[in-house]
Amino acid sequence: MSDPGATRATPFHCPYCGEEELRPENGTDGTNRAAWLCEACRRVFAVRFVGLRIPEVSR
Repeated sequence: MSDPGATRATPFHCPYCGEEELRPENGTDGTNRAAWLCEACRRVFAVRFVGLRIPEVSR
């Protein structure tokens, strides 16, 4: 992946109100990043995958 913001992670519910009625929206910060609009509370938010943390194995 050359552009980390090029793919859109799909949320199942709004992190603020819990509603499931979401639709794709362009980011409002001028960067045109992928974002989601909650139809219920009208918040626009973005989802970003940071990574996986693998637990250390102690022996």
